Amino acid sequence: MSKIGIVTGGGDCPGLNAVIRAVAKAAHRRGWEAVGIVGGYEGLLAPQKTKALVGDTLNGLLVRGGTILGTANQGKFSAKVGHGKLRQLPTDLLEETKRGCEQLGLIGLVSIGGDGSLSIAQQMFEYGIPVVGVPKTIDNDLAATTMTFGFDSAVACATDALDRLHSTAESHQRVMVLEVMGRYAGWIGIYAGIAGGADVILIPEIRFSYGSICAKVKEREARGKMFSIVVVAEGAREAGTDFVTSGSSSEPREARLGGIGAQVTAQIQERTGKETRCVVLGHLQRGGSPTNMDRALCSIFGAKAVDLIAEKKFGQMVSYTGTGVTSVSLAEATRELRTVPLDGGFVTAARSLGICLGD
Repeated sequence: MSKIGIVTGGGDCPGLNAVIRAVAKAAHRRGWEAVGIVGGYEGLLAPQKTKALVGDTLNGLLVRGGTILGTANQGKFSAKVGHGKLRQLPTDLLEETKRGCEQLGLIGLVSIGGDGSLSIAQQMFEYGIPVVGVPKTIDNDLAATTMTFGFDSAVACATDALDRLHSTAESHQRVMVLEVMGRYAGWIGIYAGIAGGADVILIPEIRFSYGSICAKVKEREARGKMFSIVVVAEGAREAGTDFVTSGSSSEPREARLGGIGAQVTAQIQERTGKETRCVVLGHLQRGGSPTNMDRALCSIFGAKAVDLIAEKKFGQMVSYTGTGVTSVSLAEATRELRTVPLDGGFVTAARSLGICLGD
């Protein structure tokens, strides 16, 4: 019986289990065996750690958050360090990984991950490992697909938080700052900010000034609006400054962002005199059950990944075009990040609605 492997890498997000389920079900329909690689790519190293994906194991996965296989965004397979700098895996590690796939008897490996995990998959493919990719990231920052799974669920979480913050902000006549994820791309911030009626949206693509933000707060007060809602992506930066980070910069992993929400909060309160509070949404955006959009996307992504293996189209990533599903090369998929275009519909609409973008 032919056997395929499934591995989840990078940060967790809603929908990982739904993809695992879809890949396993599609493989079983072809008479293949499906095994999960436990703990990320390191599960491929000796002694290999696997989980049989059969029968009751798949029950309830469509709606279950997280990943039953576990995942990792650090360790031997850390793909990026610093601020997005790509790390080349050593040849001996790639050789050990290839040997692990051969010992497991895999005819193909489905790698479910974001730009970091898929850049690892590309290196594996170049080394001769039969791998295909499925795009996962709540940041929606992969340029080769219109949407990644996990994004819709993260936006739904952030929008719900904004709905709740509106009532408390208005009741106390406060400024409420919501920090959302979004390292180098502000898709969560701009989507949720527009959907949740934010007054100020700060994203990594547009450097902001505190003068602009505070002017918006004061302008609202002049119109009798005694509260304001600010959305800030974790990668947003004041003009002339670098990213706000937390944790040690010497760690052998990508820099951990966080803290910009607190800085924005302190500056608004100091400059306007208004009571200002900060809420960091953090990993709440990564947890919980996937939305119906993400469940559907995960299901068609998983089925397509198995098709690619059957057609021996390795080195490819499943891609959503907006009307259907196709595939692109992993090299193309990881070449650049998809950021919010400054002349695109979301930025234009935000400005037309009177939302301050900080510039």
